[in-house]
Amino acid sequence: MRRNLIAASILTVILISSIFGLLIRINKRAMAQSISDAPPALINTCLITNDVNRLTDFYAKVLKIRPERTGKDYVEFHTGVGVLAIFSAEAQEKYIPGSARADENHSAILQFKVGDVDQEYARLHDIVQTWVKGPTNQPWGTRSIYFRDPDGNLVDFFTMLNSA
Repeated sequence: MRRNLIAASILTVILISSIFGLLIRINKRAMAQSISDAPPALINTCLITNDVNRLTDFYAKVLKIRPERTGKDYVEFHTGVGVLAIFSAEAQEKYIPGSARADENHSAILQFKVGDVDQEYARLHDIVQTWVKGPTNQPWGTRSIYFRDPDGNLVDFFTMLNSA
């Protein structure tokens, strides 16, 4: 009787282990499937520059975020939603020749949601050298300021307007 009880216990453990192993394999396949079907997530925007220190100093003041440096060629600003990275043009050319040219962006806008556009405009007045547009209510429901960073990249600080 005792042997039967031990044998039954061993069989139960083997059965449970087999079922558990099967569930793990099924779950791994399901997770791999869901990850491969997921749309890409934009988490990092990288600016290529001829002067990493100048651009880092500018964005440290503008974003009020302490930069995280990896050597002399790469800096990150973790915004809580994504990362703004700054990378040297010299290093970019070394790693991926001919892929990017610094100081030539005229087609992308870095957009940052802020608490109060008018306060930011006043705060940034002595930091920003090139203003494109002062505080303005936009037809798409934001109040924005537009300015250029030292490399000429267009930056938009915006606040959502009340729809009332």
